[in-house]
Amino acid sequence: MTKSEFATEIEAFVAAPLPGALVRGSTTGRPVMAALDLMGRRGALRILWELRDEAVLTFRALQAAAELPPGTLNARLGELKAASVVVSAGGYRLTPRGLQLLTALAPLQAWSQAWAEDLGACDPCSDQKEV
Repeated sequence: MTKSEFATEIEAFVAAPLPGALVRGSTTGRPVMAALDLMGRRGALRILWELRDEAVLTFRALQAAAELPPGTLNARLGELKAASVVVSAGGYRLTPRGLQLLTALAPLQAWSQAWAEDLGACDPCSDQKEV
């Protein structure tokens, strides 16, 4: 690891939204607020999506899949590692905590689908053809 990469990882750890610390949108440090801050950062959810199904990806493969600039990807990976959601061991993969996060997000996915249907909005990622 180069000095620059090490410095970036340390900065990400310090800047990572973690429970008990002040986070964007909250002065309480409540765990849910830290989680929402972490997931709301550019590319964070996309990284989780690309690492679903226990995928293990190299930095370059993850960069291509997530369509993120290297600096942004590096910062998000540092934050996700500091939050114990992602680990890098022979590539990047979700930790057991990261897999739990995907499970926790599933009801939000179901809610958002019902919400879209109630509003008559079409899902651009749906396999159904528009009517």
